[in-house]
Amino acid sequence: MSITSLFKSIFFILFFSVNTFAQDTYQTLLIDSDLKKNANAIIRSSHTEITIDARDKLITKQQRVVTVLNKYGQKHEGAYVYYDDSKSIKTLEAVIYDAFGKEVKKYKKRDFLDLSVADGVSIFNDNRAKRIDYTPSAYPYTIVFNLETISTNTAFLPQWYPIEGYHVSTEHSSVKIINNSEIQLSFKETNLEDFKIEKPSEFYYEAKNISALSNEAYSPSFTQIVPSVKFALKQFSMEGVAGENTDWNEFGKWINDKLIAGTQDLPETVKLEILNLTADAKTPLDKAKIVYNYMQNKTRYISVQIGIGGWKPMLASDVDRLGYGDCKGLSNYTKALLDVVGVQSYYTIVYGDSDIRDIDATFSSLQGNHAILSIPDNDSYITLECTSQTVPFGYNANFTDDRDVLIVTPTGGQIVHTKAYATNENSQITNATVNLDISGNINAKINIKSKGTQYSKYRRLEAQTEKENILDYKAYFDGINNIQITNLLFNNDKDSIEFEEQIALNAKNYAKKAGNRLLFEPNLFNKSKNIPPKYANRKLPFKIDRGFVDTDQYTIVLSNNLKVEALQEDVTIKNKFGEYQFSITKTDENTLVYNRTLTINKGDFNKDDYKAYRLFRAEVAKHDASKIVLQII
Repeated sequence: MSITSLFKSIFFILFFSVNTFAQDTYQTLLIDSDLKKNANAIIRSSHTEITIDARDKLITKQQRVVTVLNKYGQKHEGAYVYYDDSKSIKTLEAVIYDAFGKEVKKYKKRDFLDLSVADGVSIFNDNRAKRIDYTPSAYPYTIVFNLETISTNTAFLPQWYPIEGYHVSTEHSSVKIINNSEIQLSFKETNLEDFKIEKPSEFYYEAKNISALSNEAYSPSFTQIVPSVKFALKQFSMEGVAGENTDWNEFGKWINDKLIAGTQDLPETVKLEILNLTADAKTPLDKAKIVYNYMQNKTRYISVQIGIGGWKPMLASDVDRLGYGDCKGLSNYTKALLDVVGVQSYYTIVYGDSDIRDIDATFSSLQGNHAILSIPDNDSYITLECTSQTVPFGYNANFTDDRDVLIVTPTGGQIVHTKAYATNENSQITNATVNLDISGNINAKINIKSKGTQYSKYRRLEAQTEKENILDYKAYFDGINNIQITNLLFNNDKDSIEFEEQIALNAKNYAKKAGNRLLFEPNLFNKSKNIPPKYANRKLPFKIDRGFVDTDQYTIVLSNNLKVEALQEDVTIKNKFGEYQFSITKTDENTLVYNRTLTINKGDFNKDDYKAYRLFRAEVAKHDASKIVLQII
């Protein structure tokens, strides 16, 4: 063999070997079957290296390989980057491979879409994003993503979550921080042992072969159950503004002095107007209610991401002039108005969501996604949600309730807990009068009063058209066929925070004929059909975030040619999850009274308790669907 032929053969072998290795690396068939189970996407490798060179210099390198198994996993591609004037992009590229490891498409930096983070919602925004625009022709596919950025902003150090969501498995994930500055780097580790997270060296963590978690009903907040590591510098820079962060007190003072101070001046005409409006108010709380109503009527919410990293609120004078603001601007504007009338309030940072998530009281850093206002009230605080034009004064259920938040005071930050609604506060009381005739037809008038977390239905019902509401009630009363809603009336009492519904309806053949008898379900209007799903081997603990009490009383008037043949026995079930009671009594020959109470307690429970809870809810559903027998005479 000639030297030339030999080199050609060696080149062919090497090229074939490298090419085969690359294809094998991204072949979906080679992925461990345990990682595919219950997964929509697989993090094949995600390696993040963060270098802190100075208080105002942060270099981040990320190499990421993700196999997307179906359309639900596409949101976990992760091929995007946020940037602004403080963050430059040095490297940005992506490559798509098909299921066999064959390259399909390659993206250079110039091929990425450049978008406003606002996505058509925000009107001002100095933050942007680059992402790929890829529509797969088939699943699975694999995306390889490489990124390097340089930032002068060291306030936001990435948090490491090796499990990126439900139904996402992780083959290999790591994070490494190289701290070349002389600034102390603090960190907090959570749930590492449960997932066998390795720590090869200081500020270096690795996760390997973590199977996907399924999203089980009543699971705690995702961030509570997965492994994570948080990082924060004791001294940092945000958009050139130096900050100190030894604890929440100091961090809160920095927010007050550097982000809030100087933003609350108002025009003299506005000050005079609000002073006149509150002149006859007898208490600070009365003044606060007038100010809150004034703000709601004058402004509207719109997302505005502007200023230092999106954390500095708009000027209160601009909010007043323009009539709009985001959560930061509207909360700050309301605080400025309250300052004018001498009512103390505090700008407050919170994780706003229906899931309950705390600001971490043990680890000071930039946290939260929402701003509200807190007014001291003896030993607690009244929370003002300033982005809504309809929410009552002090109502925070289902979004900012029962969680640790950071209040910002002139002397520093403090972690406090927002109002938690007790089980008996979250009430729904239903009273009804029902007329039943010999054909099984019903005619009913219903009154429903809701408070606490159950009050929030007002948002939907008041915003919808009558036609939409009628469709809603038909769905809610889905056990009643041939239903006709003949009248609807709502009363929203914002002072007592009670929502009242008055409904008139009729339906044909609700009670079913069986020879000369009628089979009648006395629970017409509030059947519990929510039986939690069954799991052969539940993995996660379960949590009931908010308890409630439903109380129902229906007076059932029988026509003269009907009489009671058989009634149900009274039922009482009581356990740590709650209590269920129902009874049906005969008060005279033509009148029955149905009473029912369902109480569900809030609480944290072991995964082994879930089966008993499910059986409890199944028993409730069974009794709610029970029938009585009426004889036709």
